[in-house]
Amino acid sequence: MNMINADEKKHVVCVVGTRPEAIKMAPVIAELKLRPWCRVTVVGTGQHREMMHQALGAFGLGVDVDLDVMTPNQRLSTLSSRILSGFDAYLQKENPDLVLAQGDTTTVMAVALCCFHAKVPLGHVEAGLRTSQIDNPFPEEFNRRIASLAAALHFAPTGRAKEKLLAENYDPATVFVTGNTVIDALLTILKQYPESSAKSDIVLVTMHRRENHGLPMERVCESIARLHDRYPHLRFRLPVHPNPAVKSVVEAKLKGLERIVLSDPLSYGELACVMRDSLLILTDSGGIQEEAPILRKPVLVLRSETERPEALDAGVGKLVGTDSALIEAEVDRLLTDEAYYASMASGASPYGDGQAAQRIADRCAAYLGLGGTVMPDFA
Repeated sequence: MNMINADEKKHVVCVVGTRPEAIKMAPVIAELKLRPWCRVTVVGTGQHREMMHQALGAFGLGVDVDLDVMTPNQRLSTLSSRILSGFDAYLQKENPDLVLAQGDTTTVMAVALCCFHAKVPLGHVEAGLRTSQIDNPFPEEFNRRIASLAAALHFAPTGRAKEKLLAENYDPATVFVTGNTVIDALLTILKQYPESSAKSDIVLVTMHRRENHGLPMERVCESIARLHDRYPHLRFRLPVHPNPAVKSVVEAKLKGLERIVLSDPLSYGELACVMRDSLLILTDSGGIQEEAPILRKPVLVLRSETERPEALDAGVGKLVGTDSALIEAEVDRLLTDEAYYASMASGASPYGDGQAAQRIADRCAAYLGLGGTVMPDFA
């Protein structure tokens, strides 16, 4: 293959703002860096600055440009305006060939608007996730719909996500089923950690979503306390989100209980190991909903509605919301019904095969007129 001069390479900007974005974009960044036609710039908005840098670092990656937009206790509108201003200035200076943004954060929404204004093509990674309400989850549902409106390329993680986009009349020629990049990230990171052979007695619990703040989170914590008392052989692991609305409730309800370990948020590698070594998982995290099935871990989803229903359809996840009776009944059943547990730990992975980043890079090359082989869509 002929060598490509630096000034002939296509400039692709990958934007990250939060830890989940960094984790899910890391495989895409790494793959693009391997492509001889591509000059990659990683722009960080700093929406979750320290956790973003930590997550990228786990994959040997870093930020090239840091917009550093966060100030203490700022409102979403203030955060949005700071990202809009900072990233717009960057686009005006650099005029890249393509921008990639992931997911449904305020970073993604603001970046999408900047790209629309600047007429720079946007590729939206993890496109097509939808709930039935524009404000649930808030503000993520609104953010991802805005990203779809601005995107030239829609990288849908599943066939269902593609169907959602087609139902909204997006051009089928711009929608590609890639699998979710979080599966790429998970399989990559777990190679660094040896697997435990011990029989698991750990229940992993994570909660952070805005809609679960207050009474819903109190109900979940009370259920965890009762399950702790009911099953003396179990240990519970709760990495606690630093948001005071989360931390104050969790510590008030669960601190001091003998077999409940409360900790600061874990690094991605540590969290991946705990997931792999756990017996079952209770979470409101979108990423963990996607990761648990391939690890053969039953996942109980602490939400009233999920934009990731594929695990529910495959029978490897269950929507329990924050209803104490339902949470406890499902945990009871998983712990006492071996056949039911086995059905939810089948290993079915509706979210990907670990090759999403390669599909995305192939489609970017094709969009930019570079030709080459394109990996078929994930099915």
